[in-house]
Amino acid sequence: MDADLVPPKLREYADQAVQYIKNAVGVAPLYDSDTLPLVDHYLGNVDEKPETLNLMIQLVGAYFGETVRRNLGGRWDGGTGEHEEWRIVLPTGLSFSPTGVVAAAIAKSELDDFDSELDAPPRMKPFVQAALARMGEVPIDEYFSLCNRLDTLEHVHEVLVAHAAQMLGDAAHADDDGVEPVADEPSGPIN
Repeated sequence: MDADLVPPKLREYADQAVQYIKNAVGVAPLYDSDTLPLVDHYLGNVDEKPETLNLMIQLVGAYFGETVRRNLGGRWDGGTGEHEEWRIVLPTGLSFSPTGVVAAAIAKSELDDFDSELDAPPRMKPFVQAALARMGEVPIDEYFSLCNRLDTLEHVHEVLVAHAAQMLGDAAHADDDGVEPVADEPSGPIN
């Protein structure tokens, strides 16, 4: 992991997740979509004691966030605070809480105590909502899996990149200078 891009605590947590998963399933995940099913399998067998769940949410949250960052770009936000504050912000401004996504994957449902929703800049939210609506229904086990979440993030990110490029192209050809730039910071959850 690039030390300049990953807060030391998150680097350590992600490395610990790799070791736990390797010890449990015999193969180390490689921060990619090919080995993410190993992580989903591991999460399906996590001990349900609260202290174990909390530790796994933090460790695997750091791992999943780093997997997304390595594959889609972006940056960690809040990585020096408590795990509830950790977010990955992609170059398009799309953001999410890796620990929220992992907690939902373990529970196979949305949880009141964790944020597992996507967020985007206000100008991009309609495109995110449309992209998500076009994706269709999936079985509940797949919906909450980290594999599906990565696929969803990749798809929505690509849609936003395409729309941002179109907006920039339109702005370059506009006759007036009043075109607003695309914001790169999230503004709140997408409903």
